[in-house]
Amino acid sequence: PIAKTTNPPPSFPYAQGTGRVFPTGIHNLATSDVRPSAAACRTRSPPPPFLTTHRHRVFPSDSRLSQSATATATPRTPNPKFSRDMEDVITEIPPPSRFFQEDLNNFAPPSQPLPSPFLLFSDPKTEPLRPSLLIIAISPPSLYLFDNLCTKTLIGSLILPEIPFSGNSIEPTPADKCCNIYELNGAANLTLLVSLKCPVSAERSNIVAKLLVGKQIIPEKVLVLGSVQSQNFRGKLSPDETYAFKLETLAERGKGSDSGASSLLEGLDYFPSGSMVDGLAAALLSQCQMRNIRGTLCVSWPDHGSSVVAQVRSLLQKNVLHGFDLSSSAGVEDKHLRITPIKDYPFDSELYT
Repeated sequence: PIAKTTNPPPSFPYAQGTGRVFPTGIHNLATSDVRPSAAACRTRSPPPPFLTTHRHRVFPSDSRLSQSATATATPRTPNPKFSRDMEDVITEIPPPSRFFQEDLNNFAPPSQPLPSPFLLFSDPKTEPLRPSLLIIAISPPSLYLFDNLCTKTLIGSLILPEIPFSGNSIEPTPADKCCNIYELNGAANLTLLVSLKCPVSAERSNIVAKLLVGKQIIPEKVLVLGSVQSQNFRGKLSPDETYAFKLETLAERGKGSDSGASSLLEGLDYFPSGSMVDGLAAALLSQCQMRNIRGTLCVSWPDHGSSVVAQVRSLLQKNVLHGFDLSSSAGVEDKHLRITPIKDYPFDSELYT
């Protein structure tokens, strides 16, 4: 109970209850156990504009000050029209095109098609050449060996319109980017050599293979010397080790098994199952298979190095070119190895190992 007093009320009346102090003029903070005093009820003086504490929090005693503080603390809502005007047009996703992707080139003139490659011989003949053996050198070790072979005669060239002649010399040199056709002197039967020193794209492989095998040149046997492509090989290839494999057509494999005659590369392991060969070498072997020609593809690894050069030389002298000297001087071989070092290919994968 709160005692009544006859004394005049103080200028700042208070009410006490439960250990908390409240100004008597604020009724919304009074609880059931806090009642204003009778003296405070009889006074009509306005509540003083000062701050009060409630549970360690500070409240303004003037309602107008509370409304002003609340209005000031409210965040300002951005104008949607202003936001649309300030969009970054550079980073905005462009609208979808009204044309399909295949229709965008309709307004551009079509590109001119490349002219077809052709064979050019020094002594043109109406009848095709029919050699007993056609050797097509594509890999760097085989190109190096035949570049140093002296017993050969230039009889023609394969002209690729996309390969420029700038930088080539009049006389054939190892640095020329060309495709020359030679006749090997001293062979018992007619033997032709195609030295392919220029790259042939995958789109042009079939047309080049048809020119070399089946049209103007119809050989009895074909030997293609290529390289193992590490990205298509099932397993890991170490640049410190040398490998050589072969692939044969059905005519070459059946000829050796039925008649008892040895195949062109006797004793060489076959290409591992699951591996693949693509490009011009595969197109040449496919042409031999379709025309029922005895064809053999020999692939070696790596592309450069004295060990792989010695291995390819041994295979050729033992099985193909018995009476030819494919050796070269030590100085020339060292120069070749210094210009073309062994490369570490990043496509080696351990997926199948």
